[in-house]
Amino acid sequence: MKTKVKDLDYEKVISLKEEKVLQPLKPGMFFRWLMKTAGALELKATNFKCNFLGMEKLGKKEPCLILMNHSCFEDLEIVSSVFYPRPVNIVCTSDGFVGKKWLMRHLGCIPTNKFVTDFKLIRHIKYALEKLKSSVLVYPEASYSFDGTATPFNDSMAKLIKLLSVPVVMIKTYGAFHHNPLYNNLQQRKVDVSADVKYLLSPEEIQNKNTREIDSILQKEFTFDAWEWQQKNQIKVNEDFRADSLNRVLYKCPCCGSEGHMLGRGIQLACSACGAKWNLSELGRMEQLAGKPVDEKFSHIPSWYKWEREEVKKEIKAGTYRIESDVEIYMMVNTKSIYHVGSGHLTHSEEGFILDGCNGKLHYEQNPKVSHSLYSDYNWYELGDMICIGNTKTLYYCFPKEAGDIVAKARIAAEEIYKLKA
Repeated sequence: MKTKVKDLDYEKVISLKEEKVLQPLKPGMFFRWLMKTAGALELKATNFKCNFLGMEKLGKKEPCLILMNHSCFEDLEIVSSVFYPRPVNIVCTSDGFVGKKWLMRHLGCIPTNKFVTDFKLIRHIKYALEKLKSSVLVYPEASYSFDGTATPFNDSMAKLIKLLSVPVVMIKTYGAFHHNPLYNNLQQRKVDVSADVKYLLSPEEIQNKNTREIDSILQKEFTFDAWEWQQKNQIKVNEDFRADSLNRVLYKCPCCGSEGHMLGRGIQLACSACGAKWNLSELGRMEQLAGKPVDEKFSHIPSWYKWEREEVKKEIKAGTYRIESDVEIYMMVNTKSIYHVGSGHLTHSEEGFILDGCNGKLHYEQNPKVSHSLYSDYNWYELGDMICIGNTKTLYYCFPKEAGDIVAKARIAAEEIYKLKA
């Protein structure tokens, strides 16, 4: 999927008129049908099946809050199919509105800037539930999973549930990550997809529980490991591109400790610094072929990713963590376009982010306590790997130049620095 991009001077971009904030629209029957129909062939190709658990408790016209783990683009198609013809408003990233604001609004989408405190979003969710009598879909993780496990989220979701006090439904998918993982450049694999749709909490249960208890329930529901599921169920992924760009996730070599020298291509992952090499098996295990032998834990991708997190934590505690990269800078200040404003330099340290660019005209600093995570993405709208910082009015999309695979590391570091600072 691509987005509308326009080259424009930085001064002109910051002088653009701010868009009026609009209330969400209830998706009409035609648009509900359109969403369902648009994804029908894709879901059919995955032999999609759905298991409903306790959903008889939800009234046919009773609005609810729908929570879903975020694995791939097809997640939205699943929701549109499972809940049809029930009206559903969808909380989505604001850059999804660029160039198609009218359509997105009529599909029921509610825009928000990822990992930015957005109080108007709460008002819009309440409006959709109470005034429009529409259910609302939220992805608590806010971003696609990088490694096939849950992306961390904080207790704000439990607070929101307590505030709204409407039924909560949980959708958990199986096979969706392996069908279309983000790291693999949206190359789809022949993997069947299924989902559990579970009535999670009633208004009465919400009223009788505190936010800590609700958060505990959510954390349990959002605990999953797609690779472990694959191996347990003997799901084979035999496409010969399954390791393409796996270096985006496994960016650090456990044999020599170097970063930015890993390359995933075909079915193999290799380190150009020391010659270590792994094969990604059809059942999703990393089989070492060359290099200094490493611990068995590195045969499991989430364990490797967890090790990378521990390594980042060591850097932060030692005061040595720092990422610097020259970047191409794009900005979003309205939904008419993503604006390419020029080049710059991005720095990330324990003190947060600093972005300088556009021949000295742009300077932006972001405190590490602003958010519990970071909006970073692979092959964002087919423009490249990206790190996004900003606020409710302006977003800065930074595309690293020749800096190795720093997108995942920056997200990990932002999460760990937040834990130490918040």
